[in-house]
Amino acid sequence: MAVLDLFIVALIPVLKTLLITALGLLLAIDRVNILGDAARHHLNNVVFYVFIPALVGGSLADTITASNIVSLWFMPVNILLTFIIGSALGWVLVKITRTPQHLHGLVIGSCAAGNLGNLLLIIIPAVCEESNSPFGDKQTCSTNGKALVSLSMAICAVYIWSFVYNIIRASYGNGSGKDIGKASTISIDCSGKTLDMFVESYNESLLQSRGSSFEDCEARDEESTEVEEQNSGFKDDEGIKVTMLTKIKKHVDMFIDKINLKMWLTPSTIATIVGLLIGVISPIRKLMVGDNAPLRVIDSSASLLGQATVPAMTLIVGANLFKGLKQSGIGLWLIIGILVVRYVVLPLVGIGVVKAAHHVGFVGSDTLYQFVLLIQYSLPPAMAISTITQLFEVGESECSVIMLWTYVVATFALTWWSAFFMWLVS
Repeated sequence: MAVLDLFIVALIPVLKTLLITALGLLLAIDRVNILGDAARHHLNNVVFYVFIPALVGGSLADTITASNIVSLWFMPVNILLTFIIGSALGWVLVKITRTPQHLHGLVIGSCAAGNLGNLLLIIIPAVCEESNSPFGDKQTCSTNGKALVSLSMAICAVYIWSFVYNIIRASYGNGSGKDIGKASTISIDCSGKTLDMFVESYNESLLQSRGSSFEDCEARDEESTEVEEQNSGFKDDEGIKVTMLTKIKKHVDMFIDKINLKMWLTPSTIATIVGLLIGVISPIRKLMVGDNAPLRVIDSSASLLGQATVPAMTLIVGANLFKGLKQSGIGLWLIIGILVVRYVVLPLVGIGVVKAAHHVGFVGSDTLYQFVLLIQYSLPPAMAISTITQLFEVGESECSVIMLWTYVVATFALTWWSAFFMWLVS
């Protein structure tokens, strides 16, 4: 395929994203105010709780089977590598630019976590629908592409709320953020989706973990002392066993206290688990998926709801970027550094990783799968990062500026890298 044709195929989905994002930005300005704070709040909730789980679960149930799930094992590894490599590059960047301590987590997170959700949901189907697409039949390409993107989105959500969240949390602990207990609203946003959720339960769990930490330690020490006293008359070997069990139990309890499963088990993650179970377990699949399935109406309804995900999420991204137009206060060189990491270094590293994985047999010959793996290295930062900064009330204005410029530059960078990746795998 000619280079010009590839460039046009790559440009069309990016332009679609840009136009819908610009519309969201327009609807958020003060004079229009259709997507103001209240409207975004309600739309975010619908997208996060309804549209995205329907899309993710339905796509995985339709396309993932027991036979083909094994071939996708490298995707979680590939996404993890984007996070690890991006974090390392972000750490180097904050050292070079001497970024303030409380912004370290924001910069590292922006370099680590890409928007593996709504942008891919637009780009991949749009590329498949083009007549000059290098990925073959439109219907097959679109169906398989949605499954790959849905899996990518779910894996990204888990990594963001376990990996990036704790990086920003550690930076917040050493910086000048406000007391998290004072926050009345929590917006959780992953890959362009935002919502208010887990407000009372999340704050409560954090406050309890802080306020009762000394009491818990004291109680555990007393419990350990009582056990030792009760077993002081036992034989030495039995006393050693009891002491070891007590220590193991104490470490397990401390580990569980530090884990917030609610942040991992987001609706999209739960939908991923359900969708995979439906697709992999043959009796359930025959019951729900297919033209002759008795419960096919459930799958059809999920598909109908999922179709609203892309336009709704893209409008929200545009509306959220409006904040960046009114904010400043972050250095120019830091912005340039993040752009270089996300749109120059990471894509080049990604080419090496994916090509090496294909060479040793970790990745098959499916060109669409290779394209998705490659493009995961060239996306702008995940919008969930702005939510985490809102959660800790640190670096919110700086995050808005970073999001604004990275998404503006993504218009050109994504077009170039998409065309190059299509040429590379075709």
